[in-house]
Amino acid sequence: MALLSAPPAVTAAAWLAVVASAAPAAGQTLTQDEALALAFPDADRVERRTAYLDDAELARAAELAGPGVEVPSAVVTFYVAMRAGAPDGVAYFDAHRVRTLSEVLMVVVGADDRIRRLEVVSFREPPEYRPPAGWLGQLLDRPLEDALSLRGDIAGITGATLTALAVTRATRRALALHEVIDPFAPLPR
Repeated sequence: MALLSAPPAVTAAAWLAVVASAAPAAGQTLTQDEALALAFPDADRVERRTAYLDDAELARAAELAGPGVEVPSAVVTFYVAMRAGAPDGVAYFDAHRVRTLSEVLMVVVGADDRIRRLEVVSFREPPEYRPPAGWLGQLLDRPLEDALSLRGDIAGITGATLTALAVTRATRRALALHEVIDPFAPLPR
């Protein structure tokens, strides 16, 4: 796997491309910068990195994510927050379809490999299908384990089953990629 860092201008351009294709202004809840500021308020800096997974790493991520969770791309962009010279956490932005329209989540994983924060960055489905903050709270502080599923410890959302499934899959995908990527490894010089 190769890791690269990108300058802030690339970050902004890449994010604009994601938002333009994933959510109009009406469905956008947070900008990427706002989401990262919420996730890492005490960070000295947040580095954008890109991992290029080989076939074996992609297969391993899919295996870890579990049945029914697709890992569609071997190119993974993530954001490592640094505080006092040490890694503070990693943010993954996961764009996916809920029913017929898209959602973008920010999944933040701490140094302990557990979900630290979840933010809905954009949600294009009708508002009544949006995952409530209280429901998202049950996913916090969870590692990648079998119980992190709607058949495990995660309660569904009445009337929004597809939303619950999409969010749970996104968190599993982010945690699986996190394990395979090793995002806290220093960049090659």
